[in-house]
Amino acid sequence: MTGDGPKPSPSDKFSFGLWTVGWTANDPFGPPTRPPLDPVESVHKLAELGAWGVTFHDDDLIPFGTEAAERDRLIARFKAALEETGLVVPMVTTNLFSHPVFKDGGFTSNDRGVRRFALRKVMRNIDLAAELGAQTYVFWGGREGAEYHAAKDIGAALERYREGLDFLAGYVIEKGYGLRFAVEPKPNEPRGDILLPTVGHALAFISTLEHHEMVGVNPEVGHEQMSNLNFAHAVAQALWHGKLFHIDLNGQFSAKFDQDLVFGHGNLIEAFSLVDLLETHEYAGPRHFDYKPSRTEDFDGVWASAAANMRTYLLLKERAAAFRADPEVQEALAAAKVGDLLQPTLNPGETHADLLADKSAFEDFDPDATGARGYGFVRLNQLALEHLLGAR
Repeated sequence: MTGDGPKPSPSDKFSFGLWTVGWTANDPFGPPTRPPLDPVESVHKLAELGAWGVTFHDDDLIPFGTEAAERDRLIARFKAALEETGLVVPMVTTNLFSHPVFKDGGFTSNDRGVRRFALRKVMRNIDLAAELGAQTYVFWGGREGAEYHAAKDIGAALERYREGLDFLAGYVIEKGYGLRFAVEPKPNEPRGDILLPTVGHALAFISTLEHHEMVGVNPEVGHEQMSNLNFAHAVAQALWHGKLFHIDLNGQFSAKFDQDLVFGHGNLIEAFSLVDLLETHEYAGPRHFDYKPSRTEDFDGVWASAAANMRTYLLLKERAAAFRADPEVQEALAAAKVGDLLQPTLNPGETHADLLADKSAFEDFDPDATGARGYGFVRLNQLALEHLLGAR
């Protein structure tokens, strides 16, 4: 990726999954259009592009069923690549969705033996995550769901889900690993209906866990937009709860299949809003790109797309900073009373009796006059759009 403008550096905390740049571009209607990519090559190339971290599912690094000696060899050469490049591993996850054994889920399969196998698979990969210095362990339940009402007792499935996460959290505590868990919501695909489909569902579920303090969310742009929801609002709620432990960035056009486009190559104004939110709230975690290079691309296109994710984020970060610094924007924010929402509705120590005695709150309040006054939200949004377009 050429051109003037910001260049990524490790201080930006940009990270990529091995499954992103390494996607061979197969889909339900056709075979791969690219050969497999060596994880070590991915590490070196991402480092050259200015990335900070690399993440993986266990099966991305170590193919399912690999013998112990070969597993050790693959891990050793991956660790050597990390040492050579300085890339870190901020997050690790487990593939509980590709192998046919997980066709009815991992933690919530109707088959108890599958559930126990899933727990063991995760435990082994948690050990590896801790060895590599990961701080977050993500759980995406892509197969935890159903297509048919009678085929799945949803209450029992949620109980098994909770049992599994409670057990694994206890394992992390017992081993002293210091890992935090992050649940990744998604509404559908590959299952018809996936459990914990949105950030709100995930937050409610987390509140029931035995070790809820060590479990947060890993929201993804496309996943929330697949439900036709506002992703920036979901992230704001996660921040409000103190539960934004990790985030997946990509591009999506509303309620379609999971497109996994380059970040910003979908709903651009929502991408701008998201970057503005993350930077304004000084989110300190990874900016992780969970996207898929287009099936039309060769490996030159793969690396161009990886660079495009980082460049787009940095450009939006510049635009968001300029928006916030613009005196006209600051005046428009004040006119729209945006900052007033930080002021509590009630006075310190105000009682029910105090509010009832305050005539300015009801008897002397003029709802007609207040209702006739505009807030200027359209002007404010136009200013944001003009900064996004580089017109200001």
